[in-house]
Amino acid sequence: MSDRRYSVFCISVALVSGLAACSDPPEAALNEWMADQRNSLKPRTEPVAAPKKFNPQVYTQEGKVEPFGVQKLVVGLRSDSANPVSNSTLIAPELNRRKQPLEAYPLDVMSYVGSLQKANKKSALLRVDKLIYQVETGAYLGPNYGKITVINESEIVLREIVQDAAGEWIERQTTLQLQESK
Repeated sequence: MSDRRYSVFCISVALVSGLAACSDPPEAALNEWMADQRNSLKPRTEPVAAPKKFNPQVYTQEGKVEPFGVQKLVVGLRSDSANPVSNSTLIAPELNRRKQPLEAYPLDVMSYVGSLQKANKKSALLRVDKLIYQVETGAYLGPNYGKITVINESEIVLREIVQDAAGEWIERQTTLQLQESK
């Protein structure tokens, strides 16, 4: 009996190993499908349009300064060398005076919270870094040489000196509005 069991076991093992060798692994079917898909896809590319022909134009403004010529550069350098004298008259007094403490802070961190009036002299109360400062007309605020020109109940008006796009010093007017209590 044991021989019979042994022979049945050997036949079973042989059949199972034969069937396993005959069938493809599951990855083989997947790889075959992917290869079919890859071969069936055709890339769609649209042709690139031909570049347009460039036709250079002749400069027709004879007698005028050429925009990219040496003459234009000389004119520009002459005008720049003349401007610093007029620019320096605006900024020079600001550079020669002692800075005030509130010039170290940008205007956007300052809050105008109130005003006081003593003997016809108006003062403004500013909150900066959780501290209250009392300022009067003529005091300086902010990094742009901002000088207080007017103090009223609703706003503080400043005259600032800033550089424009051309690098020239110009004056501009800025205001700090009264902040409502929260």
